[in-house]
Amino acid sequence: MALNGIDAVTFGVEDLVEARRFLTDWHLTEIASDAAGAHYQTRDGTDVFVRAASDPSLPPAIEPGSTIRRVVWGAADQGELDKTLAQLSAGWKVETAPDGLVECRDPDGTTLAFRVSQRRLVVAKPTGVNVPGHSGRIDERAPFYDHATPIKIGHVVFFAGDLAAMDTFYRERLGFVLSDTYPGAAVFLRCSAVGVHHNLFLLSRPGKPGLNHVAYTVGDIHEVFGGGLDVSRKGWKTEIGPGRHPISSAYFWYFQNPCGGLAEYYTDEDHCTEAWQPRDFERSPEMFAEWAVAGGIDGKTRRQSREPLR
Repeated sequence: MALNGIDAVTFGVEDLVEARRFLTDWHLTEIASDAAGAHYQTRDGTDVFVRAASDPSLPPAIEPGSTIRRVVWGAADQGELDKTLAQLSAGWKVETAPDGLVECRDPDGTTLAFRVSQRRLVVAKPTGVNVPGHSGRIDERAPFYDHATPIKIGHVVFFAGDLAAMDTFYRERLGFVLSDTYPGAAVFLRCSAVGVHHNLFLLSRPGKPGLNHVAYTVGDIHEVFGGGLDVSRKGWKTEIGPGRHPISSAYFWYFQNPCGGLAEYYTDEDHCTEAWQPRDFERSPEMFAEWAVAGGIDGKTRRQSREPLR
């Protein structure tokens, strides 16, 4: 039984104009729009929907304000989807949504849906690296990007109101696999034994579930930098980054997001198989970031941005 990633997300937002401006500046492709909202996609076809928070057709919110309303998880084929739904529905309430997808709510109340994945495979060209004794890039300059074009949504991070219940649900009901943990504080979970380091990160915040961030995969570290500088030039505020995570090894840049929580550009995370051994890590700033730029990098000066001292 294996899901294979995030196929779609839906946001309910308080300011639809600002949300749409952000998603356009984030370089998602607009598929359709009207007065009620808009539909965007990443390069691989992951769907991103945004609608007014007051829209009665939206699933209920797990927190006040702009936030995620539904996550659609994809399966490789109908057989894998059927296995997942059979395991889920044995003792858990499921129902059919108006769009025909089977839905449920996780223990914190987030609405989940499931479908055979509609994403396309996108193969990024790796950037050659030159190191002593090995030249992976010969007579060729490394790339520079004037913006990022997200390939997919790699993971979503939630504040878990009940971490134990959420961990049990995703592992036992949906077959997620543990990659690493902050004991008693957080778990990194992937959809299947073979895959990216995590598709879901659950961070304990007892009694207050909510969205932390949605992470968009880009091709390499150069695209993280180019994309972050571009978004910064357009006036969006960095939360933290660029930087690098010791857990998952990924390079990152986080921005404040009017759709809810944060939005992250990231790349080069660990790839796990059945041989991967989960480890317990102490939750600390050092375990969040090996290094990170405070305030981000200003897109015009290309120097560190800092908040004025108070």
